[in-house]
Amino acid sequence: MRRKQRRLVLIALCGVVLSAAAALVLYGLSGEIVFFRTPAELAGKPPSPGERLRLGGLVETGSVRREGDRVRFVVTDTVATLPVDYRGLLPDLFREGQGVVAEGRLGEDGVFHAETVLAKHDEKYMPPDVAAALKKRGVWEDGPAAPAGTASAPAESRP
Repeated sequence: MRRKQRRLVLIALCGVVLSAAAALVLYGLSGEIVFFRTPAELAGKPPSPGERLRLGGLVETGSVRREGDRVRFVVTDTVATLPVDYRGLLPDLFREGQGVVAEGRLGEDGVFHAETVLAKHDEKYMPPDVAAALKKRGVWEDGPAAPAGTASAPAESRP
């Protein structure tokens, strides 16, 4: 083999090894991937049974019902609504009319059974996926504009 041919074989071999490593990483993480959906997206295309996903939107005003450690509320994106059932302690910032992301599974009864509930942490922040979906529907706007001459960090980079 000439030197050029050996180099090409080495490059091809490295490509195969890198592709195999990437495939193994993706296969290993496939069970951990959680997709984000809004109530309207779930109404249009329901998830497969047992699929774990994130539901995002606004907590509908007047929908929060507490029964011991169980909390029931409705998440809306102003197009569709979805009832949520959650057992556990809610974040301190959880309240009606605020953004929320719930992680869990949609039951056969049409109720989203949440295992985790996250609330936005200040007046300007909204999880990027939720903000994009609500902006698309014309419901949510960014916080007040920054004064002239100051730079503000994009929503994705805020802690």
